[in-house]
Amino acid sequence: MAQQIRRNASTGVRRAAKAQSRAVTARKAQGKASGFIDWLMGLLPFTEEQWSRIWLAIIIGGVVGIGIIIANLAGVPALAQRQVAVMASDAGFAVRGFRVTGANRMDEGEVYALISDQLGRPMPEIEPQAVRDRLIGELPWVRDARVSVQLPHTLAIDIVERTPHAVLEKPDRLVLIDAGGVELETVAPGTAKGMLRLAGPGAGQQAAQLEQLLAAAPALAPQVEAAEWVGNRRWNLTFGTGQLLALPEGEVEAAGALVRFARLDGQNRLIGGKVLSFDMRSPPRLYMRLPDGESAGPKVAAAAGGSL
Repeated sequence: MAQQIRRNASTGVRRAAKAQSRAVTARKAQGKASGFIDWLMGLLPFTEEQWSRIWLAIIIGGVVGIGIIIANLAGVPALAQRQVAVMASDAGFAVRGFRVTGANRMDEGEVYALISDQLGRPMPEIEPQAVRDRLIGELPWVRDARVSVQLPHTLAIDIVERTPHAVLEKPDRLVLIDAGGVELETVAPGTAKGMLRLAGPGAGQQAAQLEQLLAAAPALAPQVEAAEWVGNRRWNLTFGTGQLLALPEGEVEAAGALVRFARLDGQNRLIGGKVLSFDMRSPPRLYMRLPDGESAGPKVAAAAGGSL
């Protein structure tokens, strides 16, 4: 009887020792894991408060996701999603402010005014694509926009603005337009100084075509101060010297005439000379109008009378 007791006691001691050893090993492993996690978190640029918000966002996001899945399986997604939105709002996940970037030329206040109805909305109810469509559709300066939700309570708007290209002359005002002819805003004459001016009915819609035309003669393009779209069919170009060049109809014909004029100008220095205007509407002829009592030099006269 006494021997049996000793064996049991010895077995119990060994079991206790093993259990204690396992506990020590587990505590060491836990300590190493905790130390590694603390070290890893220490490398990331977040404060303890920010980590708390991140974990809270993850937890609530998981709950929201599970709730939506359950709602869809139950066949009542709209009701459940609304309830989830209410829960998120109660937890502080609602729009309290905006962060707008990229609005350099336009009035940033227009963006705030357009999306002010998003204030107070629960984050799960925000539709970034719908907000983006409104910005592009209703604000002329906005060529594109990126909309994102930044938890816990910020709606971020990154604006891609249109680039001003020219000034469109209207009967009662000057309007800034981009290369596609989109009207951006009304400008004062002082602001329009130095920019290419377009005139004539439908000139704004022809801005891209004019840019391609001027690209055919890059040496002349910087000297063009204004362009008039005449009869919805052709261009009159005015140089910084005040001299006018009448181009023929047709994109190919106009580009060819402009290239020939650039070549002739390089040979005879027409721009800045005595000629008041040049007419190339009847290729290959070039007609020139001079001030009263003036005559063209021999080289210019020969070029005007012959083929270009």
